[in-house]
Amino acid sequence: MALRVLLYVLLVLAVAPLVFPFLWMASSALKPPAEIFSYPPRLIPQHVAWENLSEVFRLQPFARQIWNSVYIAAAVTALTCALSLLSGYAFARLRFPGRNLLFFLLLSALMLPAEVTLIPLFKMLRLANLVDTHVPLIILPVFGATGVMATFLIRQFFQSLPPEVEEAAQLDGLGRLGIIWHIAMPLARPMLGAVAIIAFLASWNSYLEPLVFLNRVELFTVPVAITAYTDATGHPLWNVQMAATAISTLPVLLAYVLARRQITDSLAHANSR
Repeated sequence: MALRVLLYVLLVLAVAPLVFPFLWMASSALKPPAEIFSYPPRLIPQHVAWENLSEVFRLQPFARQIWNSVYIAAAVTALTCALSLLSGYAFARLRFPGRNLLFFLLLSALMLPAEVTLIPLFKMLRLANLVDTHVPLIILPVFGATGVMATFLIRQFFQSLPPEVEEAAQLDGLGRLGIIWHIAMPLARPMLGAVAIIAFLASWNSYLEPLVFLNRVELFTVPVAITAYTDATGHPLWNVQMAATAISTLPVLLAYVLARRQITDSLAHANSR
């Protein structure tokens, strides 16, 4: 019993540094500006400023901006899972000329920083009249580093599976698409869950691409919208930014609560590979 209590105490102490920033964010969201930088710092506000929450929606269309992030992240997640499943299966199971070279070139995209390709991509998308739309924020992650990483994970997963089940399905007359739909996809469901988490969080937290490709406030995603809460001199409105940050965590927390078991199982399965 004493050993278990000691273990719980050690776990609480280990988690405290991770939980404290979240508590500080929630506390600062309800503080007046003067209290945020007061010394000594206080975790519990002396005067609760509920108006910070209303200012978030008064200064910007923040509800629409949250919706922008939600549907963009959902689209990126769905497309990444679909394309990585097909491409990962092809690299793992199909034999075609130049397969290894093509896969090497695909992985080389991970070695290029996003800043290197940003200007050429911006010029191409501007010529296609796609700047100041959400299209770049959907297609760039899918065909960029997020999609490449997802393809790599799916390929490695399929290479670890014995091919006998698929060969038996081929003998029964099942085609490639049927094998992917009825056999490969159910087997890869845990890995697809991990890929979905990676893709969703990468899109939700993306800052550089929305900052470059979006101009209108109503099109902003959450990361860019939070930094846009400034005063007339350009200085951050820290209390409003903290309130907006606290509100923006609610969709992610809700998604985790609803799919906690699936998320945990997917990450555990991915780490075991």
